[in-house]
Amino acid sequence: MSVPAEHKKHAPKKLSFSVFIVSTSRSKGTGKEDITGETIEGKLKEAGHSVVRREVIPDDVHEIRSALIRSAGDSDVIIFSGGTGVHPEDVTPEALLPMLDKEIPGFGELFRFLSYSTVGSSAMASRAFAGVYRGRLVFALPGSPDAAELALTELILPEASHLVWLAGSTRK
Repeated sequence: MSVPAEHKKHAPKKLSFSVFIVSTSRSKGTGKEDITGETIEGKLKEAGHSVVRREVIPDDVHEIRSALIRSAGDSDVIIFSGGTGVHPEDVTPEALLPMLDKEIPGFGELFRFLSYSTVGSSAMASRAFAGVYRGRLVFALPGSPDAAELALTELILPEASHLVWLAGSTRK
């Protein structure tokens, strides 16, 4: 058995997720549908995982950090979708990166590589990233449903259990 296969056999099969949609317009109760949140939650549940928290929060450093802190106690994996572009209001990386214990640079690199095949050179504008905060996995994705689905199906769902095991999450 290969080393990755050996590691994966010890990984938990069912994980708990928190999902935060970072969107100032949606957090103001404009009535806009949360298609990205629905996409993420649907994919996670389809894969047998639980979603313990799903919220829409504004593009605000304090709100984003607060969401991370409050979800670390009840989630194995925390997903933020939105606020990862280069617009001045996009502050998800500025909010979260300083709080991470470790970064997982390969996630952002692979995400942009995979995105290039569908969106072309605009993939370089994504500041998607992943890391570990207090033993919990943290993923920051673009806000589009297609980008979220790509990240989940190609990267997050295939490796999340293994990464949770490697990160040593103490939540049982």
